[in-house]
Amino acid sequence: MQTEIAKKLFEVQVEELTSWEKRPHKHNFFEIVYIEKGAGLQCINDHEFEYHEKNIFLLPPLDCHSFKIHQPTTFYFIRFTDYFFLKDDNLTDYKTWFDKITYIIANYNKIPGDIIPTEKEREFIINNIKSIHNEYLYSDGYSNSIITGGVASILNILARSIEKKYVEQANEIECKFGEILRYINTNILDKEKLRVPTLAEKFNISKSYFSEYFKKQSGISLADYILKAKLRIAQTKVEHTDLSLKEIAYQLNFTDSSHLAKSFKKVYGITIKEFKNGIHISCKDRLLYPALLKKSS
Repeated sequence: MQTEIAKKLFEVQVEELTSWEKRPHKHNFFEIVYIEKGAGLQCINDHEFEYHEKNIFLLPPLDCHSFKIHQPTTFYFIRFTDYFFLKDDNLTDYKTWFDKITYIIANYNKIPGDIIPTEKEREFIINNIKSIHNEYLYSDGYSNSIITGGVASILNILARSIEKKYVEQANEIECKFGEILRYINTNILDKEKLRVPTLAEKFNISKSYFSEYFKKQSGISLADYILKAKLRIAQTKVEHTDLSLKEIAYQLNFTDSSHLAKSFKKVYGITIKEFKNGIHISCKDRLLYPALLKKSS
């Protein structure tokens, strides 16, 4: 499988195509795709999803993708690497930004296709994409900061949409459960807020029953859920940052890098080095809680 390498940290292309000549490929950059007009199929990791006018997609690095064009299509492609945000200009706090959108990278593959929830948000994103394209062509001393802000806005809206969809899926299992997961994911690095007494009090569930309730809804224990959620963030940081394993372990409150490495191997059956070298974690193992697997089967 060919992996396309970004030639620039950031680029925008607008293409009108009647057929997709490229082979399915992976890439090492993020890609926001806006369909201005046209229809066909988006192909991601051997799955196909219909696309049509005004659809917006985010393609994370290392997904295999292509398009099957049924009607002549105008594509806007915004391609950028995570290094695009690594600027010493005091305009972008990369670490804060990256931590906020980790949710996107970790969960997007589980909710493929167009996920924009409202037309108001869709129009906002489309206007941002067109403004980014104009700034990219115009390119003066202000353009980089305008483009960076526009891309960050789009990604934050996508992050909110993904979180909302994720919570809705959990709420279909039990009406309160999605809010519990949202709270845990939001506070995943705060040990005090993730203690059973704290969670039980916040969500008005008996302390003695909370652990049983969580396992009944999720299919795994609270401790296992928290561990897998942290390991998912670790996967993202391993793939998309230059942080050392020691730094990632420190950020995620593991005892040390050895503790993180052993936990990763125990949960996923492969080492972090094997993961970095392209050995995939199964879709089943990527799920944070088995109840979704049962629901979708």
